Amino acid sequence: MTHETHPARHGTARPGVPAAPDPAPAPVPEPVHLTGARQRIRDYRAATGRRTAVLDDDPTGSQSVHGVSVVTVLEAAEYAAALAEPESTCFILTNTRSLDEADAVALNQAAGRALFELEQRLGAPLDLVSRSDSTLRGHVMAEIRTLDAVRREVTGRGFDGVLLAPSYFEAGRFTAGDVHWAMVGGEPVPAGETEFARDATFGYRSSDLKDFVAEKSGGTVGREQVLSISLEDIRSGGEDRVAEILRSASELQLIVVNATEFADLEIVVLGLQQVQREGKVFLHRTGPSFVRALAGLDPKPTLQAQDIWPDGRPAGHGLAVVGSHVGQTARQVAAAQARGGVTEIELSVADLVTPARRGAHITDTAARVVGALADSDVLLYTSRSLLKGADAAASLEIARSVSAALIEVVQAALAANPAWVIAKGGITSHDVAVRGLGIRRATVLGQLFPGMVSVLRPDEAAPGVQGMPYVVFAGNVGDENALADTIELFRGGTTSAAPRKEVTA
Repeated sequence: MTHETHPARHGTARPGVPAAPDPAPAPVPEPVHLTGARQRIRDYRAATGRRTAVLDDDPTGSQSVHGVSVVTVLEAAEYAAALAEPESTCFILTNTRSLDEADAVALNQAAGRALFELEQRLGAPLDLVSRSDSTLRGHVMAEIRTLDAVRREVTGRGFDGVLLAPSYFEAGRFTAGDVHWAMVGGEPVPAGETEFARDATFGYRSSDLKDFVAEKSGGTVGREQVLSISLEDIRSGGEDRVAEILRSASELQLIVVNATEFADLEIVVLGLQQVQREGKVFLHRTGPSFVRALAGLDPKPTLQAQDIWPDGRPAGHGLAVVGSHVGQTARQVAAAQARGGVTEIELSVADLVTPARRGAHITDTAARVVGALADSDVLLYTSRSLLKGADAAASLEIARSVSAALIEVVQAALAANPAWVIAKGGITSHDVAVRGLGIRRATVLGQLFPGMVSVLRPDEAAPGVQGMPYVVFAGNVGDENALADTIELFRGGTTSAAPRKEVTA
């Protein structure tokens, strides 16, 4: 493998511009920005009628795209409607990151089978993305293997390989030297050394993605079996070198995709299209950034108030719901509280996990939210101390119980006709959308920050919700003021969700 520059642990760096390493290996070539790359990608999709389906294991994967559909229900008819047109892209919210592995496998079996059968009916190729966390959490190997097995059942052929591309540039997650990095406090940190790697359910040790695959496979896949597309392959060898590497893949072989900016991914997609013409078939296990490159989408400016409400901001107050417990969310909640201008209502996790107090606490909290929405915007949040179970399964069950309580409160809040809803956290965003607001299908308008925090327009939802802006805000993105700025924008204040110099993990 070609040696690559690793970002320094100490010094300045940003996605796309790794800091000088110590000691320094051979330098990486500068990024190559191919003129017309996105148009070439779109032309190929148009000529072949290719569609893209994204199985999203929480609802935050659409943060790098715009003008695409999001389907929140697991119904084949909805997939078919969203993918009816050539070149279309559809996110299907599976929320499997909130499920145990057996349930995640079953859901991927059902969704995968429906999509492969749809591909055969359409008579046009389908790119399938298993979209997951840019900080590597999720049912990685189980979902990959399940989708491969289902494809074999339906079509008689599995995938030649899996592109492992977890980069999410705007949030400071990128891959160089096969190591996945996350920007934390302005410095690049190997992903295995971040708080995300200590996740109660999906924790891991390895930052090198070849080692990560070996770790998550339980040793059934050795690091030497994992291919790699290096930055030098991409920037010096170009799409032909990428195609050469992909051409060698077989039998669901994993391929690490190094990338520090979108130009790298666009070259990878052009190489992918070369081997697709030859009949090779690939699955993609990725973070948000890869989907934009795969669809050939152009970047879009961040949304402003007139983009969200072209006919003017409606009357009424809104609801911000926070369930995420990662450290960054706690800091963002504190900043929103300090900013003020909203009624703060806490949902106590301790009360929720105590059967004798749970029901009364939910009822009381719901009544307080409904009453407060008559006069002000509301910040509803779970208590910030994280309560863990005895093991990963118990911790996941606590998270589900808390999310279910939040949903009951949101459902009650619909009686007050909120003008907008913001949901903070992956599981929270999914459950609020599907169970709280009854959203079945929506359109991604765009993002409030560069590549982060999507605004959805519900196209099919519960009464009073259709057309209402719904904000999907991942737990692990944005700087400390991002939540406060988002609430301020929706409140009609003077602060807009404008781009910031730095995005922290």
